[in-house]
Amino acid sequence: MTRSSVLFVATLIAGGAVFPAMAQDSPMSFFVTSQGPGDGADLGGLEGADTHCTNLAEAAGVTGKTWAAYLSTSDTDARDRIGTGPWVNAQGETIAENLDALHSEANNITKTTALDENGEVVNGRGDQPNRHDILTGSLPDGTAHEATCENWMSSGEGSAMVGHHDRTGLDDSAEAKSWNSSHPSRGCGQEALQGTGGDGLLYCFAK
Repeated sequence: MTRSSVLFVATLIAGGAVFPAMAQDSPMSFFVTSQGPGDGADLGGLEGADTHCTNLAEAAGVTGKTWAAYLSTSDTDARDRIGTGPWVNAQGETIAENLDALHSEANNITKTTALDENGEVVNGRGDQPNRHDILTGSLPDGTAHEATCENWMSSGEGSAMVGHHDRTGLDDSAEAKSWNSSHPSRGCGQEALQGTGGDGLLYCFAK
């Protein structure tokens, strides 16, 4: 390395530049996607959803991890896709220690902890626009619900089971407060998802 190169690197370090090797040290192993793929609940299946999680994480500077979308299909349960925990958000806050804790009242998923890949709060009920409907296709215990928009390959008719990342709904029922199994969407297209307070967003977990 030339003297000028050494000086350049030293200047970057002094200025607080973040290098990829440093980004790899991020503890983040859970996030809500800041955006959906854009075609409603047609995610390209589980593979397409996982790729979406990976791309967003890497764009945020978190590399070297295997990401899985929290989604169920007709032959796959979301809880079996995401590893065993523990999981933390972009701020290092623990979401759940393990699968049992994640699927119990002990989990720490709230509007202020269910952050996106950049560590930003995702709009919830009362915000404009409301984006608290997160696609899951799952029952409260993380097993498959029948509403999966044709296994995440449809943006037309049908519906998708969603959860509320802010744990808030129209009433105080368990369903309204459920992070992963609140209600079916009106349809599978982008406008249909937005009509019930969603935007095609996903939960992503590092395995």
